[in-house]
Amino acid sequence: MTVLWKGLIVGVIHLALVCSLGGKLLYDRSTRPRVWVEAAPYDPDMPIRGRYVSLQVVVDAPGIESPPVDNSWETFPVRLAVENEHLVAHRDPAPRTYNEAGHAIRFVGPVNTRQAVLSTPVAFFIPEHVDDPSRRRAGETLWVEVTLPKKGPPRPIRLGVKTGDTLTPLGLD
Repeated sequence: MTVLWKGLIVGVIHLALVCSLGGKLLYDRSTRPRVWVEAAPYDPDMPIRGRYVSLQVVVDAPGIESPPVDNSWETFPVRLAVENEHLVAHRDPAPRTYNEAGHAIRFVGPVNTRQAVLSTPVAFFIPEHVDDPSRRRAGETLWVEVTLPKKGPPRPIRLGVKTGDTLTPLGLD
């Protein structure tokens, strides 16, 4: 077998791996629940190149009370579900040291108006020529449409801005 054939075989294997990952993501996007959720911009600290907005996904957390003191790093293992077009976090019924789905929430913000957010922020990559979408005017909130996979954090699809009751997807092309 010549060097050319070996190189072609390695190239075909790499192409198959990339296409299988893309196929899995497209399959998840078409079969798994999708929902628009409020996003709180988060100061990114990732050692990768490229422009992205790091977002904390805000979830509804019925039955989970925030700590009485400001302990924003205390996390609670949860299971995520989409209910009535809202992303809802339910306390993991069997707490253990390893959370199979890998989801946990924490409470952020002032004691009176705390929000439950996923402890792992998600990254949404943006083109170089687009202004930072996390900087919003007064009265506007940033939202993100996500796919909820079986395991791992929600996968962002697109960003939107909510003004009043109107949610408008952003064209970031």
